[in-house]
Amino acid sequence: MIVLHSTISLLLTGLYLLVVAYLIKGWGALKRPNISTSGFTTKVTVLIAARNESARIRYTIDDIIAQNYPKHLTEIIIVDDHSTDDTAAIISSYAHMGVKLLQLNEDKPLNSYKKKAIAEAIALSTGELMVCTDADCRMGKSWLSSIVGYYETHHPVMISSPVTYFEETTLFERLQTLEFSYLIGIGAAFIGNGRASTCNGANFAYRKDVFYEVGGFKGIDDLASGDDELLLQKVAETYPNKIGFFKNHDAVVFTHAKHTLQEFLQQRRRWASKSTRYKDKKVVALAVCIWLFNLSMLVNAGLGFYNIFYFKLFLVQFLLKYLIEAAFLLPITSFFKRANLVGLLIILIPIHIIYFVYVGLIGNTKKYVWKGRTVR
Repeated sequence: MIVLHSTISLLLTGLYLLVVAYLIKGWGALKRPNISTSGFTTKVTVLIAARNESARIRYTIDDIIAQNYPKHLTEIIIVDDHSTDDTAAIISSYAHMGVKLLQLNEDKPLNSYKKKAIAEAIALSTGELMVCTDADCRMGKSWLSSIVGYYETHHPVMISSPVTYFEETTLFERLQTLEFSYLIGIGAAFIGNGRASTCNGANFAYRKDVFYEVGGFKGIDDLASGDDELLLQKVAETYPNKIGFFKNHDAVVFTHAKHTLQEFLQQRRRWASKSTRYKDKKVVALAVCIWLFNLSMLVNAGLGFYNIFYFKLFLVQFLLKYLIEAAFLLPITSFFKRANLVGLLIILIPIHIIYFVYVGLIGNTKKYVWKGRTVR
């Protein structure tokens, strides 16, 4: 029994090492691309779906207005998703600066208000390139011009760009930043390997005509989440080699980690809820294997209290996981100019094992709360 158990544990460990090695290769394959920095011709629509964001949306709007991209080629549409605070009033106060407010007025309950908001904004838009972000994000003045420069130079139909956390005040938030860097790295690495699968909607751009060509959110509009990854996977079926990850620091969008454990778990449950709808079932299979690897580590740590052999097996798994993840995360955190965060990996790994197994169990089985609504 011990031999079988250890064999399965080591096979899962070996598979995990191969997966992360594949990710390391994918991140390395992404080079900083040459981009045009002048002579822009693309009309851009910046899209934001906002719900109860009165605390921070003003900063986001100010950053977008301050972009150095030509104003006559920039359209800003913000959709207020039934906010119960002053979000709509704040957006309206920017009307004289060209910010358009669109208010949802759905009389029937939806499970995907955000997708509805984005689809309504796209229908109203006049731009060629839709650039999506969130109402609590910050960006530098060259954010938009760098993305459009990449678009006009390399002609992708969809662009995933980097997102990171900032302004952390606690160890918990810094640990989230490190873990989030891992997730952003995964999406980037898959694109680098020519197999686009994941991305983040806080910094996401695509051609308007391509959105309609693939049917928009039709077929995925029953899920509250997935306006980014599931749309990317629909586009990847039609344009597998025309999706890019823009590895450029000017294009980075900054947002905040969750302040409480409850908020963090609700967010991760929301993200996990869309995994079973991934188009590429090989990616789903890999995710299941990674979940089983983490489960095996958790089981071995528990059995170590009864038999020292299992604890030694856990230590071997832990060491290998630490080394391969450090090798993956160091270049990613260096890109974000946060390489010092890798020192927290020794703390993050034990926590991550437990939460990864937990979220994998409940992510697709229970409803969760998002923006004050209970959804699935």
